[in-house]
Amino acid sequence: MTAAHAAPTLRQDCWPIVPDRLEDLGVPRSVVADLVLRYLWLHGSGTLARLNETLKLSFPLLETLFHQFRNQQLLEVKGMTGNDYSFSLTAGGRAQASGRNEVCQYVGPAPVSIQQYQKVVKAQAAHVRLSRESLRQAFDDLVLPDGLLDQLGPALIGHQSLFLYGGTGNGKTSIAERILRIYHDSIVVPYAVEVDGHIISLFDPVVHKQLPFHDDLLDPRWAVCERPCITVGGELSAAMLELRLDESTRVFISPCQMKANNGILIIDDFGRQVLAPRDLLNRWIVPLDRRVDYLTLSSGMKFQVPFELMVVFSTNLNPHDLADEAFLRRIQTKVLVENVSAEVFEEIFRRVMQTLQVPTEPGCVEYLRERCQEYTATVLRACYPRDIYCLVKAISEYEGRPVRMTRVNIDRAVALYFAKSQPKEA
Repeated sequence: MTAAHAAPTLRQDCWPIVPDRLEDLGVPRSVVADLVLRYLWLHGSGTLARLNETLKLSFPLLETLFHQFRNQQLLEVKGMTGNDYSFSLTAGGRAQASGRNEVCQYVGPAPVSIQQYQKVVKAQAAHVRLSRESLRQAFDDLVLPDGLLDQLGPALIGHQSLFLYGGTGNGKTSIAERILRIYHDSIVVPYAVEVDGHIISLFDPVVHKQLPFHDDLLDPRWAVCERPCITVGGELSAAMLELRLDESTRVFISPCQMKANNGILIIDDFGRQVLAPRDLLNRWIVPLDRRVDYLTLSSGMKFQVPFELMVVFSTNLNPHDLADEAFLRRIQTKVLVENVSAEVFEEIFRRVMQTLQVPTEPGCVEYLRERCQEYTATVLRACYPRDIYCLVKAISEYEGRPVRMTRVNIDRAVALYFAKSQPKEA
């Protein structure tokens, strides 16, 4: 994100407050008790401060559990660490913890209820105000004509799913990845969610960019993050859209669309996935229409989760070859990212050379455009300037000389870049 893009602002109107009583947690007491027992069984001993740091539970709530466990003779006090108790499990406590560890090995922040998760995600649904100028600022490192911006704007304001299509190399993926810049707020994401006594891991540090934030009123089971953006490509399979049970820990891993809630999910190179396009479309035809998804536990129990995200399909294939009218109707905005004009092509070249500070021979931009058109029957793509530069750079490094954009270097790079037609054998 460049300096021109504002840092996220913090919104707290719908954030859950810290619960100080077991009945306010929203999850069964047994789930929380098992967490404490597993922690002590794994670490050998503990203090209220360490439990607070790891399980994200308040001190009043932990003190309640501590006294209950002590009365049940499940733990014993070893001493004091300052004003804090140091304690470990009794023989009975270890036996109970060992049994619970065989059912599930999760030891981490206490989960939130699926009902609370649904409520918070719905309350955090994106609402943006956009104009052509603010959208141009969000895409300021791309060269996009006003006509394209004017097609993107309504789709992004409505936060509906978006279908980007057109020839390869024209910037569809680059556009999709920058849509996140239109959001200037923050959200909260739970570390884990509880459903019917099962724990589903949700927070993913690779996906959820955590923000530095501290508020004594915020429930620490939730992390303050930027809105997420997940990109999946050819590796997308049917299994990635469902809950996955980690056999070693017995913890469920949330699917990509659940991790992308309140953000963006990009299906890149749509139509070239392991999962057939029609299978993906059939799987999501209801979620896209009703903004709710249904997942299934290993027990066979189905439950509802929000589908509060923008799905961006990016493809260089014909949309009508990938989906029928019923599905395309649910993707209300289809934007054609066309081949670039000569003016846009030359502006992209100038920006690439300026950004990378590459010495350029006069007239190179026109020469590169003409050479590309010779190979592609006048078609110009947005990717050509940077791709050709990368080849010129590689040629220069190979020959041990400074990188310089010249006609000679362009000829050599173009000859490497474009495939020549092979004459047919008799």
